[in-house]
Amino acid sequence: MSKSKKSEFSPNDYVVYPAHGVGQIISIEEQEIAGIALELFVVSFDKDKMTLRVPTHKATEIGMRSLSSPDVVAHAMKTLKGKAKVKKAMWSRRAQEYEQKINSGDLIAIAEVVRDLHRTDDQREQSYSERQLYEAALERLTREVAAVSGSGEVDAAKQVDDALVSRAA
Repeated sequence: MSKSKKSEFSPNDYVVYPAHGVGQIISIEEQEIAGIALELFVVSFDKDKMTLRVPTHKATEIGMRSLSSPDVVAHAMKTLKGKAKVKKAMWSRRAQEYEQKINSGDLIAIAEVVRDLHRTDDQREQSYSERQLYEAALERLTREVAAVSGSGEVDAAKQVDDALVSRAA
């Protein structure tokens, strides 16, 4: 395959796809679509048992990115320890904003959602939709922390949990 410019992603790389979180590039393949040869990244999301084909020339444009650096992960952990910022806007409006942050693929924005929706046992119950958004954000954050540290999701979940608990104290 002769490519004029080297892609920033290669097979076996872990990447973050905004709408789906952490996946792994399993291959780069060429497919003919409507008579045009397209080069595609084949990205596997094991957890979701899903495979995505992303045109290589569009990958960066649609927000696919490499894993965050350890610095960004550290910043996300610091964000978790911050004070929750809950706007007084209607829930539907806030839910929309949380959803946008989760799907932005931006680790810090995702950490903000986790921080803002986290509840300790003695706080009021979360609504179903709050819980859904919280869990989606938490899962994205945990998976990326795990992929960056290479320590596995259990360790990553503990790291995230410790950060959240430390702020309550």
